[in-house]
Order: sequence, then structure tokens, then C-alpha cells
Amino acid sequence: MNGIPFGGREANWTDYSSAKIVVFPAPYDYTATWQKGANLGPEAILEASAHLELYDIETDIEVHSHGIYTFKSPRLTKSPEKLTHFVKQHFSSFIKDGKFPVMLGGNHSITPGAVQGVKEYFSDLSVLQLDAHADLRESYNGSPFNHACVMARVKEMCPAVQVGIRSLDREEYEKLDESRTFFAKDIVFRDDWVDNAVTLLSSHVYVTIDLDVFDPSVMPSTGTPEPGGLNWYQIIGLLKRVASEKHVVGFDVVELMPNKHNKAPDFIAAKLVYVFLSYIFKYR
Repeated sequence: MNGIPFGGREANWTDYSSAKIVVFPAPYDYTATWQKGANLGPEAILEASAHLELYDIETDIEVHSHGIYTFKSPRLTKSPEKLTHFVKQHFSSFIKDGKFPVMLGGNHSITPGAVQGVKEYFSDLSVLQLDAHADLRESYNGSPFNHACVMARVKEMCPAVQVGIRSLDREEYEKLDESRTFFAKDIVFRDDWVDNAVTLLSSHVYVTIDLDVFDPSVMPSTGTPEPGGLNWYQIIGLLKRVASEKHVVGFDVVELMPNKHNKAPDFIAAKLVYVFLSYIFKYR
């Protein structure tokens, strides 16, 4: 173990060589365009994870028993372009070594590098994005690797399915593939969309979860909250289906902006990571 261990001291945190799961903090927030503080997200998630019950009721497993190695938070460059290369190198190594990688953000600029690294090993990769924002700008604030451009870069590498979207620029709307987009307004009061979303994914899937996909009543601690989001059971219901029908090869959870006066969102993020891992390893 190197750094705060995910799951706390009762979890089976072990060395890199024997762990099946690696948790990689990426406290990056240099490209934030409104509220800053997502760089504090990884540490808040790790601290909250120490208070998880490690037995998962639904799956009847303790996923930490597969071994978790938590990296120490790295020193990150300010350049989103260099960040992308840095993350790519790490994720490529994780997949090569047979690990299941989980990255904790930080803002959404960390995702393209992870997809690049995974894509080297899975030619049929697709990406499932859970997010309030489309993130399809070609460039923003002078960089094509800004957090507002994440899915534009991802879609240059592989197909994507976008879920929970409820905010975008006209430029983004013109680039949007509506056949692969599930707007929050169309799904928040129904569940018949899940089959369609999962069917659109390839056999190997990387999942990126921007916590603002949740309604702010559930997850207020994000830099750019948007009303009209999804609830807990809608999100984990989708993740369960994806884990049971596809081969999830890694995921990230981004955009937690911790509030010292409200720790509940930190715990929700940690619980989301643990529940998704439970689904993934249950159905492998």
C-alpha cells in the first residue's frame, strides 16, 4: 500500500504484484472553468471509503478480497496535454499487468489518457459516459484537452454512449449523435432506455462517471451542478446491467468537489466505486 488505502485498514490492501484492483488518484483541476476544488476529490473519496461496510448485500461478495493497491497521489503537470500522456502510460501498464484500474478525479480532463491506454489492448473498446454535460467542444480555453472537450477526444478513438446529458453548447449539439445519447429529460422517469444503452456498447467497455450526472439533491458537491439529474438506483441499475452483459475494463469517477460541511457526497462517491467493483467482479 502506498498512500491512503481504498476501503480503509480492514480492506485487503496489498502490494501491486498481488492486487487485482488498482486505485489511481488523479488530483487534477487546472482546467476548471468555474468552481475549483476537484483536486481534493480523490483524497476525500479515499478517506470516506474507510467507513464503507465491505460486504455488499446485493452481490453477496466482499470485492476487496481480490486485493486492492492504492497509489499515492502523483504530482501532476498543469498541461492537460502532458497529463493525457501521463495517464495513458499508467493505464497501459495497468492493463498489460492484468490489473483492473479505477481512477479517482480530479476533473474530467483525466479521462482521455485512460481511454488511450486501454484502447491499446482492446481494439473493440467503447466508452460509456455518465454526465450532465456533453463535453464535445473541439477546444475550450485554448486547449483541445480541456474538461469540456473530453468526449470529443474520446470519440476520435472509439464509439461512445452518453447518458444523463442535460447541458450543452450549440456547437456540441451539432456534433452530438442523438442515436447514442440519452438525455436526462427522456430517461429520468422511465427505465426502458437501459436495454438500448447497453446494446449500443461493444464487448469491452470503459466507463467514465462524472458525478454531476446525479441530481444535485443527491450530489451537490460538484463544480458545475445541473438540475434534473438521475438518482442513485438509476445509476447503479445501469452499471449493474453493463457489468453483467459487457466486459468492463476500467472506470473513473470524476468531479467531486468536497465540502467540509457535508461529507455525504464523499461517501456516496466511495460507495459508488465499491458497488460498481462488486458488480464487475461478481459477473466476471
